Amino acid sequence: MGTDSLISFENVTVSFWQNNMGIHSIKDLITHRKNPFCSKTILKNISFEVKRGECMGILGRNGSGKSTLLRTIAGVIKPQEGKMTINGTFAPILAIGAGLELELSGYENMELLLSLYGKARKDTNAVQSIVEFSELSDEVLRMPAKRYSSGMLARLTFSISVANDADILIIDEVLAVGDQGFQAKCMEKIFQVKSEGKTILFVSHFPDDVQKLCDTAILLDGGTIIKQGLAADICANYKQLF
Repeated sequence: MGTDSLISFENVTVSFWQNNMGIHSIKDLITHRKNPFCSKTILKNISFEVKRGECMGILGRNGSGKSTLLRTIAGVIKPQEGKMTINGTFAPILAIGAGLELELSGYENMELLLSLYGKARKDTNAVQSIVEFSELSDEVLRMPAKRYSSGMLARLTFSISVANDADILIIDEVLAVGDQGFQAKCMEKIFQVKSEGKTILFVSHFPDDVQKLCDTAILLDGGTIIKQGLAADICANYKQLF
């Protein structure tokens, strides 16, 4: 791993245990002759490197392992094989509402997540930047997050994450939710983060967005990297899969 690298994967494999079909009760478990559980490999021998300041896109069809890859980088999932090295802090935007406590208000979620990011719970500058970027009203931010629409959750999730000022920004297709105005605002913010020299991992089903934003990209299919290189080339390969 080079000194300027923030992320390195060497032959990383991620598998899950799942219930075999046909086993739905204790009786089925006792009488069934097959092993009640089987292992399903989601990522197979994944190797790549992301350098400091690089913006990498991740493309692939549904079920190719994109989200699992990001969750592995974020530490949500542990690989069974291979070596993974992460240098630096990260702000993951992995799903709508991910990391939010739905019983807490928007303001309380801000304070909780800011403290987890290593900031002061009452960091008024950070809170104000989140409020301004999210464009959520004071009335909404005092409500429990469980009452939020998916668009409101997307606004709060993204706004808190970009306020983190982390070394690595991880984005998993959350920009597909919400109105076009806020989507455009998020993309503008992502370009700003890139201009500041931050490292970005960006998953999208829209290759045009990947080509505009990213320097490099990897193409996943069936849990393996079938190609990696310049973003323009990988986007062209992705379009050929359909």
